[in-house]
Amino acid sequence: MTREEKSKVIEDLTAQLADTSTIYIADISGLDAGTTSNLRRACFKANVKLAVVKNTLLTKAMEASDKDFGDLPTTLKGNTSIMIAETGNAPAKVIKEFRKKNEKPILKGAFIDEAIYVGDEYLEALSNIKSKEEVIGDIIGLLQSPAKNVVSALKSSGGKIAGILKTLSEKED
Repeated sequence: MTREEKSKVIEDLTAQLADTSTIYIADISGLDAGTTSNLRRACFKANVKLAVVKNTLLTKAMEASDKDFGDLPTTLKGNTSIMIAETGNAPAKVIKEFRKKNEKPILKGAFIDEAIYVGDEYLEALSNIKSKEEVIGDIIGLLQSPAKNVVSALKSSGGKIAGILKTLSEKED
């Protein structure tokens, strides 16, 4: 690989790191061609971009980035793949599901919304992180619940003023 090609790869990696808030670093070494193809297919279905990278080039891209990757560059040893997604838990779910039948990929580390996780022991916690859409859905559900209770109580009281006042006073208690 020429110096110009390396510079272009670093530039592309730096741009990818800048454009996302979810980056996983994993080890997929030792997977045969068929298993690797299945992993790529699983990533594609989950909207996760998977790429094998050279550690030195990824390190330089992290250094060139305006983000603070903390201890994440220390995980760049041996074979390395990056998994990039829009949803913070998508790569963790892919890894977790894939490891039901395989011993890899192994999570080396993750960078999610400026939080840094180093080590495979965080896989379970990362797979349980809720996406922004899931959190918004939960909040909307919680906000709608009290309103639905009041409306149903008002309907059951027959709509009379006395019933409405009684319902509202019960809700205050």
